[in-house]
Amino acid sequence: MPTNTTRTERVEARIAPDVLAVVRRAAEIEGRSVSDFLVGAAQEVARRTIEQTQIIRLSMEEQQRFASLLLAPPALPPAMARAAKAHKKLIAPSR
Repeated sequence: MPTNTTRTERVEARIAPDVLAVVRRAAEIEGRSVSDFLVGAAQEVARRTIEQTQIIRLSMEEQQRFASLLLAPPALPPAMARAAKAHKKLIAPSR
């Protein structure tokens, strides 16, 4: 997944010789430079890591429970009902 952006930053890393050999081989297989291969691999793992924190995955049972609670939410506990009522009194709707 090469990009056409201008590269202006430098990152240094020390890796074991056997790891470098594997990276070089993988880069060679894809016809990319070691640097391009490392940047692409790091970017892919970074995107996946971010995605895992932003997407909530639910089992089928959890999805059904979530949907049923959205469609028929439980009654508010008394303290929450009082807080909602107090909030309505304090915050006038803007019109």
